[in-house]
Amino acid sequence: MVKHKTFFCFRLSSIFPPFRPSWPPTNQVFSRNAVQRKSMLLLLIVLIYCNKFTNGNWWRVADLSLDVKHFHRDSNRTYEFYNENTFFTQHQREICYNNPELLKVIVNAANIAKYECQGYFQNSRWNCSVRRGSEIFYGNFDDKGNRETAYLSAINSASLAWTITRYCTKGELTMCTCDHIQRKKHSKWTWGGCSEDVNYGIKQARQFVDHQEDRSTSFGLMNLHNNEAARRTLRAKMQKVCKCHGMSGSCTTRVCWRRLPPMKLMADTLGSMFDAAALVKPVENKGVIKKLKRKDSQYKKVNKSDLVYIADSPDYCEENESLGIFGTRGRFCNRTSYGIEGCRLLCCGRGYQTRIRNVEEKCNCKFVWCCSVKCDTCNVRKDEYICN
Repeated sequence: MVKHKTFFCFRLSSIFPPFRPSWPPTNQVFSRNAVQRKSMLLLLIVLIYCNKFTNGNWWRVADLSLDVKHFHRDSNRTYEFYNENTFFTQHQREICYNNPELLKVIVNAANIAKYECQGYFQNSRWNCSVRRGSEIFYGNFDDKGNRETAYLSAINSASLAWTITRYCTKGELTMCTCDHIQRKKHSKWTWGGCSEDVNYGIKQARQFVDHQEDRSTSFGLMNLHNNEAARRTLRAKMQKVCKCHGMSGSCTTRVCWRRLPPMKLMADTLGSMFDAAALVKPVENKGVIKKLKRKDSQYKKVNKSDLVYIADSPDYCEENESLGIFGTRGRFCNRTSYGIEGCRLLCCGRGYQTRIRNVEEKCNCKFVWCCSVKCDTCNVRKDEYICN
């Protein structure tokens, strides 16, 4: 859970009109208990409203369509954004106030994570989107503690570290640059060029993301573990790139540097970790949660590079408005596949309908000297299969 639940819950006057009780009504006996009940009811409404809008899940900025290219040059616009959108904790707001150019990085990181998540799960029952025809991305889904929540934490944490690192390398952040540190010397090649400073990106992402988690709860410990597992994976996936220098194509000198992995590779790797994620339970000491451990002791202990979760997932077959899940009805499936995209699994045993479409496609393509490709246009019948 998030520590800072009371920050910037707007001004109450902007949520509720000034509260001026007109009690006791004339000709009625006024009850002190009635006043207390009404006051408690109002307080409960305020707390529910504040909790709804101060979730501290920074990656929800992916729900917004934002052009943040010039935000850091317009301090008033940036200030208004932070006050109107409560995706950030107070700690995160302070970081952004002190580094206005970070906003574009954060928004881009959230959108990269969203894109890769939806790409990886596009054929699964849960496809990393929660409302058809809507800009809402996570809905009320990102605080349930299941496998999918674990993946969301991981992909967003990795994406923020990745994006900060990439922006540093491109010179688009004034606070950092590329990594010029010379590592262990090798006899056949030397370090050079501009390595991407993933350690800086990880450090900054950790300071921004992890502070929002409550270390005294199972959910907070789960998120912290998954955030760090994703960052460790990002560091482990750094790639060495080399270039040869020499006369007439010879490789007299070989210069190498480190480069970030593609985010698609990170999404796929975290997807494999999602499949192997461990169900864990809290370990308490004198009533205080200290750590998490694997629920089933017959399996190996959880290591720092595993994803963990604390609650079972729904089956995602049917629509569930409270979670923002729209189910699999109306989804396209593969009739011949026995995998997760196959009609048997994706349609949850409800069956499917076949729709025939005639589409135009390029066909009979030939290379014409020089230098073009000439194609005919053919009408092709396509069968589509849609879950009941």
